[in-house]
Amino acid sequence: MLSPYRVLDLTDEKGLFCGKLLGDLGADVIKVEKPGGDQTRNIGPFYHDEVDPEKSLFWFAFNINKRGITLDIETADGQEIFKKLIKNADFLVESFPPDYMKKLGLNYSELEKLNPGIIMVSITPFGQTGPYKDFKAPDIVAWAMGGEMYISGTSDRHPVRISHHSHAYVHAGSEAAVGALAALHYRHITGEGQQIDVSIEEVVTRVSHQATTIPYDTNGMIARRGGQMPGASRPIKNQWKCKDGYVFFMFWGGVLGNRYNMPLIKWMKEEGYEVSYLEEKDWLYFNWGAATDEEFDKIARPTSAFFVAHTKAELLDGAVRYNFPLYPTDTTADTVNNVQLAARGFWAEVKHPELGTTIKYPGAFVTASETPPKIRFRAPLIGEHNGEIYEQELAIPREELLVLKQAGVI
Repeated sequence: MLSPYRVLDLTDEKGLFCGKLLGDLGADVIKVEKPGGDQTRNIGPFYHDEVDPEKSLFWFAFNINKRGITLDIETADGQEIFKKLIKNADFLVESFPPDYMKKLGLNYSELEKLNPGIIMVSITPFGQTGPYKDFKAPDIVAWAMGGEMYISGTSDRHPVRISHHSHAYVHAGSEAAVGALAALHYRHITGEGQQIDVSIEEVVTRVSHQATTIPYDTNGMIARRGGQMPGASRPIKNQWKCKDGYVFFMFWGGVLGNRYNMPLIKWMKEEGYEVSYLEEKDWLYFNWGAATDEEFDKIARPTSAFFVAHTKAELLDGAVRYNFPLYPTDTTADTVNNVQLAARGFWAEVKHPELGTTIKYPGAFVTASETPPKIRFRAPLIGEHNGEIYEQELAIPREELLVLKQAGVI
């Protein structure tokens, strides 16, 4: 889809996902690293647990479909080379602190003089303006100040951040890619580029709409952790242990109560479970949060016994047959072995010649009849494409490149 376009990616972990998405759509994404390699190469886990900047699985995941060059844009020679690259680029994605690029003379107002159509995407914790613009924010800060942390976790403990890697940053990368493509559409109409200012805090705040729009904007109430609605005495019970893990199922109240609850109750009865209380209950007025301990026990005891006697696959099959909403809570292994993903060819085996092996990757985030996104090549090694870009495209003599390398410019 984006094969005619070029992206210069100067981001750290705050923005790597933006370039990856554009690369997945076919753009020629060039990851620009400092000489010696980007700091994000030191983020684990590592292939076979071997700590090595060329074996970071984090780097592999977020830089697939990118070529790679080394360049120090803080040097005068590096800035001149960068300006040459800008002339043939369509997008510049960067995640430096506000005013960093301006200090180097590489801010948008300067770059558009070289390339009026350039689209500059700037990703920062709090945006380019405002009283917080110069504040730093690791992922946990953005997740907290965006409001998402307060509703993450269980009601009997403090707020938590979703674990593992940069969740807020991934959201920011997604929205940055959307902004970049909207700017590309505008450029098709006007011929003009522009700067896209992405605030990670604002992105996370938008993610939190389920906590703000319904309970707060509508009722003036603050949502609680663990699925507990404001004013409720207990969290909503929606995770149930089964024979080989967990499934998601929720007893509904209101008009959906009979529609969604009764099919499961019918199935339980057919298998010999005592469900008279469940059959006779008026589900129209049911509310998990307001359930008494006695009511909770009468509902949960037979249901828990039924679920724990079946596997996730059996429960999913039954939910389809009896027509009620239930979903397996999949582990990583379940996801890798998912028959639906396999049937659609979602997983891709990517060659890593430097490792002498192939690695399985998640495939494209969409399919398309004419221009299907795909994985074209693995993440680049340090300076892997310096020759292609500098020597072949910019026609910089090899002798000059050697001098630049010795000076720490590339």
